[in-house]
Amino acid sequence: MTSRALNLTSYTDMRERFLTEREANNYSPLSLAFLGDSVYDTLVREHLLRRANMPVAKLHSAKIKLVCAEYQSAAYDALAEQLTEHELAVLKRGRNATGNTVPKHAEAVQYRRATAIESLFGYLFLTGRNERIRELFGVIISSEGDAGE
Repeated sequence: MTSRALNLTSYTDMRERFLTEREANNYSPLSLAFLGDSVYDTLVREHLLRRANMPVAKLHSAKIKLVCAEYQSAAYDALAEQLTEHELAVLKRGRNATGNTVPKHAEAVQYRRATAIESLFGYLFLTGRNERIRELFGVIISSEGDAGE
């Protein structure tokens, strides 16, 4: 009987080599948003956990308010004002991506703007710009007040 070990070497090698802007631009905006959604969600969870030690149900409720399309859409304008020309192009590319299935609880415009933010976070993550991600996340959290409170 053979065992299959998870090959972490290839994952580690991949993580150590960030993509160039050109390489990252080869990904579709929706693929970038797929990754960026996770990056954003993780930042929200960390933010809430560091702010207060509370029951998981309360953490989850607070998280839902900060990751919803409505909240991200409201932060879109404040974020757009802080971006470089290239980052703004990535944001707009994410906003204009087609193929979004809009959930029942969000308007199409809100969902597209939220997708734009997630695309930007995915792009910045792939290019290794973690400090910039945190800086922009700070803008988002402070732009509309903390909906998690």
